[in-house]
Amino acid sequence: MKQIFLSSVGQFDEIETFQPGSWINLVNPSQEESVKLAEQFNIDITDLRAPLDVEETSRVAIEDNYTLIIVDVPTQEERNHKNYYATIPLGIIVTKEAIITTCLEHLSLFDNFLKKRVKNFYTFMKTRFVFQLLYRNAELFLTALRSIDRQTDRISAHLERATRNEQVIDMMELEKSVVYLKASLKLNERVVKKLSSHSSSLKKYPEDEDLLEDTLIETQQALEMADIYGTVLSALTETSAAIISNNQNTIMKTLALMTIALDIPTVIFSAYGMNVGEAGMPFSQYPQAFTIVVLISLGFSLSVVVYFIKNKWF
Repeated sequence: MKQIFLSSVGQFDEIETFQPGSWINLVNPSQEESVKLAEQFNIDITDLRAPLDVEETSRVAIEDNYTLIIVDVPTQEERNHKNYYATIPLGIIVTKEAIITTCLEHLSLFDNFLKKRVKNFYTFMKTRFVFQLLYRNAELFLTALRSIDRQTDRISAHLERATRNEQVIDMMELEKSVVYLKASLKLNERVVKKLSSHSSSLKKYPEDEDLLEDTLIETQQALEMADIYGTVLSALTETSAAIISNNQNTIMKTLALMTIALDIPTVIFSAYGMNVGEAGMPFSQYPQAFTIVVLISLGFSLSVVVYFIKNKWF
């Protein structure tokens, strides 16, 4: 899918045909769309389709006619019937006439731009637009990490009584998400640093320099948060497994003690179920013999239960 957007004085519209200064957004483009666009802007087709590979590494490539920037963007994917964070590559190609973004799927990264919520955003100011995208992307990483932290708090709040592996699996998936985010942040940090250097081909104005510096700070902050959350999740995953094992052992111990308490009536009732003459059975001469035997059995069982409780075995 291809969309073309253009900013003018006080306006931001989607247009049908390309005009200089436009933003071309490609979402999982076909081979035919990619070939036409590559020929139109004299772009290597390999560079144009590189971000469609989920394993593509973040990097900056400077060519004669354009600059290719690939960064990882946080997104959500379904694992074990739940949504967890992962990352996919986003390609940003800056040419003399336009800026082109390409990705496998629609990204929430673009929502604020499409809804005109970003100040001083103009498609024809290509360098600033790139830095605004990178800054917004760093904010999305921070949002994702905070969301993971909240999910961790919710899971850990129920760990005390956890007896299933579901909590451990959730912790492991969250830990995996943090690993993905952390790895992507490290690569994105290199991209931002390279764009900050004097070797960058993108022309920067003083306000752009400030924006790029803020982007680097946000990226490094997200990287530090990922380190902290990764350590916490690793410890919680081990703790979760230990708590679940301990809770299961407690349940097994309780069932064993209940079995011991119930064994006493079982033995007594079994004895009364044998084919022995009435004269040989205690209390057989009393009309309330059944009630007496039940009460005696109950008394023995309660005595055992009280003994267990007194010794804190329950």
